[in-house]
Amino acid sequence: MPKPNPRELEECIRNCHTCATACLHTARHCLSMGGEHASPEHQTLLHDCAEICATAAAFMARGSSHHGVVCGACAELCAACADDCERLAEGDQTMTRCAEACRRCAESCDKMASAGV
Repeated sequence: MPKPNPRELEECIRNCHTCATACLHTARHCLSMGGEHASPEHQTLLHDCAEICATAAAFMARGSSHHGVVCGACAELCAACADDCERLAEGDQTMTRCAEACRRCAESCDKMASAGV
């Protein structure tokens, strides 16, 4: 497996941090909205996404040879979270920004998953 491009690696770490922060902020925002936004399923997905993003960033930052495995899982969860936020957004800017951050992170992590392990 080829080593990841250092610039893409740093970008992916930044995207992971941004996504984790966006998901935690959105989770709090969604709780205030109530209804399906506050459902256990949506809240769990937002928190799962934030946690896997933080974990993926840590694996990459410390140069773990297993970052590809974690980045693959991160890409999958970020895509699912983006889909759910888009489904519920109905024009809500916080949710739209979260979905965008999740999509960027999913794309970055997908590249890192291909480059790592």
